[in-house]
Parts: sequence; structure tokens; C-alpha cells
Amino acid sequence: MEKTKDKKELLGTAPIPGLLFRLALPTVAAQLINMLYNIVDRIYIGHIAEVGDLALTGVGVCMPLIMLVSAFAALVGSGGAPRASIFMGKGDMKSAERTLGGCFGLQIIVSLILTVVLCIWNRDLLLAFGASENTIAYAAEYMSIYAMGTIFVQLTLGMNAFISAQGFTSVAMLSVMVGAVANIVLDPILIYGLQMGVGGAAVATILSQALSCVWVIVFLCGKRTMLRLKPYNMIPTPTVVLPCVALGSATFIMQASESVISVCFNSSLLAYGGDIAVGAMTILTSVMQFAMLPMQGIAQGAQPILSYNYGAKNATRVVKTFRLLLISCLIYSFTLGTCVMLFPRAFAAMFTTDAALLDFTERVIRIYFGGIFFFGIQIACQMTFVSMGKALSSVTVAIVRKFVLLLPLIYLLPHLCDDSTLGVYLAEPIADIAAVTFTAILFFVQFRRAKRELTDVDVGRDPTNPESVSNN
Repeated sequence: MEKTKDKKELLGTAPIPGLLFRLALPTVAAQLINMLYNIVDRIYIGHIAEVGDLALTGVGVCMPLIMLVSAFAALVGSGGAPRASIFMGKGDMKSAERTLGGCFGLQIIVSLILTVVLCIWNRDLLLAFGASENTIAYAAEYMSIYAMGTIFVQLTLGMNAFISAQGFTSVAMLSVMVGAVANIVLDPILIYGLQMGVGGAAVATILSQALSCVWVIVFLCGKRTMLRLKPYNMIPTPTVVLPCVALGSATFIMQASESVISVCFNSSLLAYGGDIAVGAMTILTSVMQFAMLPMQGIAQGAQPILSYNYGAKNATRVVKTFRLLLISCLIYSFTLGTCVMLFPRAFAAMFTTDAALLDFTERVIRIYFGGIFFFGIQIACQMTFVSMGKALSSVTVAIVRKFVLLLPLIYLLPHLCDDSTLGVYLAEPIADIAAVTFTAILFFVQFRRAKRELTDVDVGRDPTNPESVSNN
């Protein structure tokens, strides 16, 4: 109980710069470990004797479906965790635990539905996502096994968000690390040692996710956690879970839409630039995903501080945390953009040694990353929307960037540019710059309104005692 009290006091009273660093560092590490998890998996599959290239392509076709599974976990977890933090800030631990339990029950239901869908229609879905007669056998084999572990993926990703939301980011990092290490060890044993091929990679993945799932559930049922899983809270009543789903919709849209955007980019580039343009796009998205992880980790580290103090009506700490998050994200995005502009070939060389592909990627990477310099504003504002429970605002900025701006530009700009291929790549920076502008304006309006809502705040007030005043 004393440790629980100390953790709550840290969120409400500890100096913000040190607290943000303390919470963000494990979160950044967890993001990088998770990326390593996926990269190593593909490396092992790609080196399967004689069929490695086809097997890797087949598993690559599975990625949009795997991203959708992860998106459904985020739909529940990324919406429920901030709401739980807000309730904790209000001192309403009963509602916080009901949120945890309701989301747990909902994720079990979602997992069962996804498992049935993937088991019955996985071949049809894979063909729709681009599998060919040469690769469908590998894709279907991998996906049929992976589908059986859907519940482990859902519970691990979704419930791990509740661990981070309480400030236990080191524990959340270890949850990811346990699965990643297990997967790295099991992959060569099952793929090569037992000669299970692609099926072995899928078995290694679900066993690793099961291990992480057990780790997460044991922690949430143990003594260290502030929010404990209790059976009577696990019935997902609408009043508990629907607000969580509404808040998590922004993250769901961002993750699920990546599949749609990827298909649109590739089809347009194939039409105008051929295979080399599609290959370059694969490198660009890989660089973007990997490079953005630290900034996303910083934002996720700030979420428990923002949510807790918003719930505690401590406007001073909410404003200070947002400012520090914004400055940190801007410094990172500006530094990243500068590095890409100065050393474009170095980034491309991380993924290919082909001279023609390197030359082409070096030329287009500067265009694709042209709007990254101020993208820290987008990340900081969107995470703050989510942390304060502003579901409509967070969903709006996600939809505007992906569907209102980026998707139409992918098909419009090739007709407006002399070089149609470059026009496709230009869609990304133009959409980014327009989205950042829109988000900044909306955030300015909403954040001022949110500060006015915190009417009973005193500067430096201890959120656990409304009558106290301290110097934080």
C-alpha cells in the first residue's frame, strides 16, 4: 500500500522533467524492443533455405492483418488506460478498477471474434491484401497459426497500457522484453532446428506473446499494482467501456488506416514509377516507423502525468507537462529532419545495398520527410487530447490527417506535377504540414477550454488533498 501511495504522489507532486524522463525512457526502450521483435522475425524467415524470398513476401502480406489485430487492442487499451489515470487523479480508485476490468472483459470478447474471422476468412483476406498464387500458401500457413494466439496479442498490448498508465513503465517495458527475447530464442529452434519453416515462426510468435500475456496478468493481479484485476469488474458494461472505445478510436484509426494508406501508396507508385518506386516506399515507411518510435515513446511516457493531473484538476502540472512534451517532441522531430536532409543515403543504406534503389531512395527521401520538422506538434497535441479524455478531438485530428488530407493527395498530386512519381511522394509532407496546422489551431481552442474547466485548482496543490497547497 505504501508503494502504491508513493507512485500516486510521484504522478501528482514529483518534478516534471525528471518524472517525464523516468517514465519515457522505459517506454522508448519498449518501442525499440518491439520493433526489433518484428525485424528479427523477418530476418529469420528471409533466410529459410530455397524459399526464403517467397516466405518473407508471404509473411509480409500478413502484416496489414496483424496491424489490424494490434489496432483493436489499441482501441480498448489506449482509450481505457487514460480514463483509468483520470479516475486515479480524482481519487476514484473504484471507477479506475472498473475501467480496467471492463476493458479486460471487452478484449476477451474482441479476441474471440477476431480469432473466428481470421480462421474462417484468412485466405480470402490475404488474397485481397496482395498475396499471389506463389505466396498465399506461406501467408495462409503463418496467419492460421497466428490467429490462434490473437487473445494473447490483445491482452498483452491492451493491458500493458494500464501498467504504463499507473506509472510502472519499467514493468511495461519488461512485458515487451520478455516476449521479444523468447521470440528471438524460439525462432531459430522452431524454424531451422525443428524444420517447421514459416509455421515455426508463427508458433514462436504466439508462444512469446503468451509468455508476455502471463507476465502482464500476473502483475495486474499482484500486490505492486495500484489497479487490480477483479473478476466482478470483468463484465464489460456499456457505461464503462463505450467511453473507452470512443477515446481509443483515434489510435485505432491511426493504426488501422496504415494498412489502407500503404495499399494506396503502393498501387499509385506501381502505376507511375514501377517496382523501384514501391521498393523505395518500403524503405521510407520503415525509416519513418523506426525513427518515430522515440518520439512516440516520449509522448506515451507523458500520458500518465497528464491524465492523472487532469483528473486531479491540477492545471499547473498539466500545462507544464504539455509544454515539456511539446518542446521535447519538437527538438526530436527537428533533429530527425535535419539528419535525413544531410545524410539521406545513410538512412536508405540501412535497408538495401542495391545501387539503383539507393540512388532513387536518396532522391525521394528528402521529399517524403519534408514535413517532419514540425511533426512534434502533431504528436504532442494528439497525445494530450487522448490523455485528457477528449475523444472527439483526438479522433478528428486522426481522420483529418489520414483520410481528409493524405488519401486524396496520393491520387490528386500525380496529375498536378510534371513528375507523377514525385507527386505521390509529395502527398506525405503536404498532408503533414496541413495536419500540423489544423491540429495546432484545434488544440489551442480546446486546451484553453480545458484549463477553464479546472476551476478548483490552486497552483501547486497536492491532488490527494484538495485543501493543501504546496510548491511543486
